[in-house]
Amino acid sequence: MWSEVTKQSVAEQYVDLLARAGVHRMYGVVGDSLNPVVDAVRRHRSLEWVQVRHEEVAAFAAGAEAQLTGKLAACAGSCGPGNLHLINGLYDAHRSMAPVLALAAQIPSGEIGTGYFQETHPDRLFAECSHYSELISSPRQMPRVVQTAIQHAVGRRGVSVIAMSGDVADEDAPSGGAELTVPLDRPSVRPPDHELARLVEMVDAAGRVMLFCGRGVADAHAEVMAFAEKVKSPVGHALRAARSTSSTTTRSTSA
Repeated sequence: MWSEVTKQSVAEQYVDLLARAGVHRMYGVVGDSLNPVVDAVRRHRSLEWVQVRHEEVAAFAAGAEAQLTGKLAACAGSCGPGNLHLINGLYDAHRSMAPVLALAAQIPSGEIGTGYFQETHPDRLFAECSHYSELISSPRQMPRVVQTAIQHAVGRRGVSVIAMSGDVADEDAPSGGAELTVPLDRPSVRPPDHELARLVEMVDAAGRVMLFCGRGVADAHAEVMAFAEKVKSPVGHALRAARSTSSTTTRSTSA
């Protein structure tokens, strides 16, 4: 809950939300439009700022962390060319289904739409490599937009992008806001019963069975091996499923 006694800036509130979502590091390059957020990270007890040489490295590092841990990771870039450099890493993370939240700092809010120095529109530019890309234009908007961004990144497995001006990040966050639930688990999806029954019929009727497993069997290595043993089936896997199934190797068993 946002305290009515201890005044927070929007940047501090943003960093708190990331920490509550399990983020431990934010990768990026310090720039003036990011100053309020970087300072909020500096003063936070459980979030670390990881300085890199180039914003592209920040996005790739966040994507790698998300793929290795399966948890939400974060990166940031300053306005203009700073956040544009994130795009290669964000494309890679998005196509790899890595949950990443990127902060694209924006030019001063009062200058948006005027052709200001280094003006871009990151909420549009990153739309193709994200599940969610939105501009925060007021302090009251921030918590719900960030919560929505986290839900998209975690639930749909991919990238979310938040664009926010440095002056908005430096404003006081509204007091008395509602406590927000930050989702940390990916929802479970299963086929309907009639499709499972049909699959059973197909396996029972087949003379020989070959299992070719994709990302859908993530964290089910033991179950895949037990099923393969029962139906005397060799097992192959897609590239993305290699880590998800504890690097299951293709094996052959006599039918």
